[in-house]
Amino acid sequence: MSTATESKTVLKPLEDRVVVKPLEAEQTTASGLVIPDTAKEKPQEGEVLAVGPGRWDDEGENRIPLDVKVGDVVLYSKYGGTEVKYNNEDYLVLSARDLLAVVEK
Repeated sequence: MSTATESKTVLKPLEDRVVVKPLEAEQTTASGLVIPDTAKEKPQEGEVLAVGPGRWDDEGENRIPLDVKVGDVVLYSKYGGTEVKYNNEDYLVLSARDLLAVVEK
């Protein structure tokens, strides 16, 4: 018998879409003041959890691969993508065009 915690469902994005787990924004200022939830800016940084196979080229013969891979930390446009809640977790499904940069550490 399988329980919900034993089975792990994976979100698989289509074409040139990417599933991102938004990273938490800073909750305190440099001087130590706590920022309330209502004043926080929407995060624009997240970790890539899944990458689609890429979109088809104009001839429809070859897939164009994406520039990101699972595990990358990316910056994305502020109002880009679609927010999705799945298994009580918040995710963001973005088109490759909404990705701005890969953060290298």
